[in-house]
Amino acid sequence: MQVALVTGATEGIGRATALALGRAGFAVGVCARTAAKVAALLAELRHTGIEAAGRAADVGDPGDVDSMVAEVERQLGPVEVLVNNAGVLIGKTFEDLTLEDWDATMATNVRSLFLVTRRVLPGMRAQRRGTIVNVASVSGKFGFVGGTAYAASKHAVMGFSRSLMLETRRDGVRVVAICPGSVATGMLRDQPLLQSNPDKILTPEDVAESILLAVRLPTRALVSELEIRPTDP
Repeated sequence: MQVALVTGATEGIGRATALALGRAGFAVGVCARTAAKVAALLAELRHTGIEAAGRAADVGDPGDVDSMVAEVERQLGPVEVLVNNAGVLIGKTFEDLTLEDWDATMATNVRSLFLVTRRVLPGMRAQRRGTIVNVASVSGKFGFVGGTAYAASKHAVMGFSRSLMLETRRDGVRVVAICPGSVATGMLRDQPLLQSNPDKILTPEDVAESILLAVRLPTRALVSELEIRPTDP
C-alpha cells in the first residue's frame, strides 16, 4: 500500500485530499497545528477503514517536521506521495500588512514547503519513485488586491515547483504544482477584501479529485502544472 502525507490536513483542501487519497487505497499521513483536530481526523479516517497516522506539527519548524515525518514512517512506511498543502491567506492592503503578517505567510506557505520536501525527498530518490504535489494557486501567476504577501508566497511555490521538477524527474520523482482558483473554504470566507459566490466557486473536493488525478497518472507521465477553475464563475 502506498503512503501519502498531507500537510494542513484537518480543514479545506487538505482534509478533502486526505479523504480522497484514503478512499483511493492509500495509507494516509496527516498533520496540522492543532492536536485535537489531528486526532479527530485520524479517528474519522480510521472509522472509514483508512489506514492513517499523524501528529500535530508546525510545518515551519524543522524539529516538528522531522518528528512528524518520522512518526508517519514508523506507523505506515516510506512516504511515496507528498501533498504540501499547508497554507495561510492574510488578505490585507499593503499599507495594512505588518511584518508579522508577512513572516507568518512566508513561514507557512514557503518555508514549510522547503522543510517537508527536504525531509521526504531523499527517501523517494532512493526508491526512484514518488510524487510531490505543491498546492499553489492561480495567485502564483497573477496578483490581486490584498494579496501582496499571499501572491508573493504562491509565486515562490511555483518557482520552487518548476525548478524541483527539473531536478528530480530523472530520479523517478514527479513534482506537480496545483493552481486552484477561488475555493469555498474557511480561509477564503474570512477575507473581507475577497468576495465570491460560494455556490459557484470550487469546492475542496474539486481540488482533491484533481490532485488524485495527477497522482494516479501512469508513472511515466507527468503533469507539472494544473490550473483548476470554476466552470461557470
